[in-house]
Amino acid sequence: MQIGHPAGTAQPGGATTHANTQVASLRVFVFALFFTFGGITSLNDVIIPKLKDLFTLSYAQAMLVQSAFFAAYFIVSLPAAAIVQRIGYMRTAVVGLLTMTAGCLLFIPASSSGMFITFLLALFVLAAGITIVQVVANPLISMLGAPATASSRLTFAQAFNSLGTTVFPYVGAILILGSLAHVDQAILSADALAAYRAAESQVVVHTYLALAVALAVVALLVWTNRNKLVEHPHPAGSMWSAFDLLKQPRFAFGTLCIFLYVGAEVAVGSLIVNYLMQHDVLGLGAEAAGKHVPLYWGGAMVGRFLGAYVLRICAPGKVLAGAGATAALLLLVSATTQGATSGWALLAIGLVNSIMFPTIFTLASEGLGERAAEGSGLICVAIVGGAIVPLITGYAADAAGLRLALAVPALCYLLILVFGWYARRPLQHG
Repeated sequence: MQIGHPAGTAQPGGATTHANTQVASLRVFVFALFFTFGGITSLNDVIIPKLKDLFTLSYAQAMLVQSAFFAAYFIVSLPAAAIVQRIGYMRTAVVGLLTMTAGCLLFIPASSSGMFITFLLALFVLAAGITIVQVVANPLISMLGAPATASSRLTFAQAFNSLGTTVFPYVGAILILGSLAHVDQAILSADALAAYRAAESQVVVHTYLALAVALAVVALLVWTNRNKLVEHPHPAGSMWSAFDLLKQPRFAFGTLCIFLYVGAEVAVGSLIVNYLMQHDVLGLGAEAAGKHVPLYWGGAMVGRFLGAYVLRICAPGKVLAGAGATAALLLLVSATTQGATSGWALLAIGLVNSIMFPTIFTLASEGLGERAAEGSGLICVAIVGGAIVPLITGYAADAAGLRLALAVPALCYLLILVFGWYARRPLQHG
């Protein structure tokens, strides 16, 4: 993929105000993408207890929400990269946004069917669109400005992602979880239970319908501005060649840690509502517990700003090792204490999560040179950890309870600690 100047940009020696305005508008568009896909992804933490209640699911069954969602990263990431090569960033962004819109609209037939599996299908299509948009967003923000400031732009864009993961769950908890505290399904007749499920499914539908409208509007805006960025797409080579990079031990270990990190982060986030509702933790109602989810994701937003400073003065590998150790320790504290200490220890994990993804990504990609883009695509595939680790955690919760199930993400964080220590020194070449 060759990227030209934004449309209207003068060649060296004559940059125009018009070009600067176009670059600024494109940046705003990318920031909006980060905010949107981050927020919609975090809504899963709210919809899990809703579907668990509606369909009387076990924890393992409820975690299929995350499995269906994050499986899209495994299936769609490399094809999405190939689409970018063929039609360019802006048009691929439209494809992703329209796919997200379709996923939201699929909640209508899912609600009518009254079957859990149809909700999983809708979530998979929605996640496929998010995957496409995410494949577009990271490199696009990097090229909208001087290469020397690409890192700062990406960090700023990721802050919008964290803002979305903070805002959406709070609003979603009010809209989606509000009725869980008021209805005891055990006392309902069969007809009343069916009516209740139909009515409560509509609450979910209305939320995602509103998202569909917003996404369609954004897709239209992107399409009308598709020519602001001059691109020269060309057919890509084999999308499987990136797997050769797994022969490099550091890259392979780092890719595994992306799998483990996303899995652990999602597993913890998915359990927060049910965990805080336990009588020996905070004993909250569903809506009140749901309103605590933004604290987990908000911690990640705050931690990004603090971590950006810490990473300037400390070796990234050592910082990562420290974060992994702290996360594992917080899970141990949460599992072995009660009351507020148990609940807040779990929520505090969001703070140390903040630096993990970008630090693992950077350490794993070090030394890839011109193959960095291939490595990035393969690392995106590893986000499928968000589909697998939460499912394992759910099975552990069914078998041994929520507290002991925390051992699953704790093991993930301990392996991340090992990788951080392993990669604490710069990669030696030759």
